[in-house]
Amino acid sequence: MPAHLIAPSLLSCDFLRLGEETRMLENAQADWLHLDVMDGNFVPNISFGLPIISAVKKISTKPLDVHLMIVQPEKYIQAFRDAGADHISVHYEACTHLHRTVHQIRETGAKAGIAINPHTPVELLFDVLEDIDLVILMSVNPGFGGQKFIYRSLDKIRRLRREIDSRNLSVDIEVDGGVGLQNIEVILQAGASVLVAGNAVFQAPDPADMIAKLKAVSVGNFV
Repeated sequence: MPAHLIAPSLLSCDFLRLGEETRMLENAQADWLHLDVMDGNFVPNISFGLPIISAVKKISTKPLDVHLMIVQPEKYIQAFRDAGADHISVHYEACTHLHRTVHQIRETGAKAGIAINPHTPVELLFDVLEDIDLVILMSVNPGFGGQKFIYRSLDKIRRLRREIDSRNLSVDIEVDGGVGLQNIEVILQAGASVLVAGNAVFQAPDPADMIAKLKAVSVGNFV
């Protein structure tokens, strides 16, 4: 299995030191920078929007993985692409016309992703798997950082991995929520390829070292 990717979530960073935190990730082994956009409507929290994406893009050369936890995301796809988003993921639960929205993302030149909440069956994505680049499986209820991983998510990862592999597709399975050294091995064994890590990275004494440890883990070789 190819090496997995680590996407630290800036939602957990020190926003008074956003520039420093972004530069730290640039110099660390982080693969993507994950940015959670919350509107206080689809989820009960408000995080940040276009100005933060633009600011991070001025510093980062790594892909910006933008996760839109907002209603009517189709209204803002081009704006987030213009702000610097390299990947744009929308929620299945927030899109009335999901197929149209996914193609809208791809038309901007960004990679297209679909995120699903813990209660949403992965089978609901099977009709659009050929149209996307990644799936974000929420392993916590979206809206807040620092929650505990929902272990029932492992079976969803397995079911999605089987379907992707059976069709010989190149679709990343990204797991978001409660990921850390305590569970990364079982998540990888289930079939994930991208791991979002927020508190595990930014609350560590040495965030760059924690990213290195998360990168070093492989199935059957727990560090």
